[in-house]
Amino acid sequence: MLYDTLIGPFADFGFMRRALVASLALSVGGASIGVFLILRRMTLMGDALSHALLPGAALGFLLGGLSLPAMSLGGFVAGVATALASGAIARFTRMREDASFGAAYLTSLALGVMIVSLRGSAVDLMNILFGTILAVDNTALYLVAATTTLTLVGLAAIYRPLVVECFNPGVLAAMGVRGAFYHHLFLGLAVLNMVAAFQALGTLMALGLMLLPAVAASFWAREVWSMTAVAAPMAFLSATIGLLVSFHAGLPSGPVIVLVASVFFLGSLLLGSHASIRARLSHPVHLRG
Repeated sequence: MLYDTLIGPFADFGFMRRALVASLALSVGGASIGVFLILRRMTLMGDALSHALLPGAALGFLLGGLSLPAMSLGGFVAGVATALASGAIARFTRMREDASFGAAYLTSLALGVMIVSLRGSAVDLMNILFGTILAVDNTALYLVAATTTLTLVGLAAIYRPLVVECFNPGVLAAMGVRGAFYHHLFLGLAVLNMVAAFQALGTLMALGLMLLPAVAASFWAREVWSMTAVAAPMAFLSATIGLLVSFHAGLPSGPVIVLVASVFFLGSLLLGSHASIRARLSHPVHLRG
């Protein structure tokens, strides 16, 4: 009974194994990006970036159908263009960068839906918005694996200045280092991970597996590396449980995975060792010295 429930689906079905491997890769790369999105207070900007992929992916769909290379390339170009445009608007006007990203979010979502509607059906639109992780093929696995590898190598290369720029950007400025350069490199890695996640979880769910475990990890760890070390296994466990629940209950896998990650977040909010409800109740603020 235990074998049939926990191991059988992955041992007996190739599509479940591919989904599990894709989830592992997405968890490792996405959790690392998610931690920095939280530290840089860019969670809402990350949401806007994930939706900025939609017009590019929709154009790729319009030109090449449900082609992974076409949709991924279109999504990446659209995401990078949105990030650069929002940064330029914030730099040359008085509009804050988060406000320009918010405007891009609404525009991109409406434009992408309209583009898909020109040629596709409601089923095509649902696949783009919500993803089909159980339909991940070998090509998608190669994309996700390459994205995770590039993410880890890229973050290792810019780790120190990126951490300094998160907490005290004035230090980099005093050293004559351009923090904007590392900021844009990080945005490029974030867009790349969202492109990979969008194939599996869809545009609307791509950020869920990236952010929710990272937020949950902030209740258990304080350092950047330890937050990532907690967030990545939590993301993979969320994906594994979500896949099993969706398989046995006949539910859509993407939303179930994100809902399981939400359960981990709520549990961490209640029971975590740092800044959680339990920690605040056991150590009231007026008793801290």
